[in-house]
Amino acid sequence: MGKIITIIPGWFLVAILSVPFFGGCSKAYYDAMEKVGIHKRDILVDRVADARDAQSEAQEKFKSALEQFGSVVQVENTDLKKAYDKLNAAYEDSEGAANKVSQRIDKVESVADALFEEWEDELKLYKNADLRRASQRKLKNTQTRYREMLASMHRAEKSMTPVLRSFRDNVLFLKHNLNAQAIGALRSEFSTLKGEIDGLIKYMNEAIETSNKFISDIKQ
Repeated sequence: MGKIITIIPGWFLVAILSVPFFGGCSKAYYDAMEKVGIHKRDILVDRVADARDAQSEAQEKFKSALEQFGSVVQVENTDLKKAYDKLNAAYEDSEGAANKVSQRIDKVESVADALFEEWEDELKLYKNADLRRASQRKLKNTQTRYREMLASMHRAEKSMTPVLRSFRDNVLFLKHNLNAQAIGALRSEFSTLKGEIDGLIKYMNEAIETSNKFISDIKQ
């Protein structure tokens, strides 16, 4: 999905960067962005796209971690120190990708809350009852689609937790038992970890699909 591109004067960027941020956003930030024609709806679309892309990246990190795990436990006479370093690096990459997904989802929720609150307030400004009802229906439909998308995002987010726990346990076990018996013990864990990652990828795909649909709908 393409990003919204707006040319912003240098002086304005300085002003934006000087605005205090709480939880990644603030009323002052949104107000400042609106002055250059970037509204909450535009920011929401971009942040949903960012969250979708972070989920896609996380998928690849977890797939790679599983491949690394398999390459370590399925090879006889593995260099145990190198095996640990490889698995630990894969775990840290996966953990970093998972944290990024959570941060992006938080940003989506923040701007969505601000957008819907503003929309509710502005409904009161209508003098034409028919137009107000039409806008209210549009708000309710958008909120429904948003809640469906957000629920899918959170399912995918939560599915990463047990995978990371299992992966961390195995990495720690190898670290504390750098011997052939440790590798043998980890072989039995491979199928369990694979099943968890397969489930994670399924939820991620569903979240990515609902994100794409939400972006398409809100742009109409």
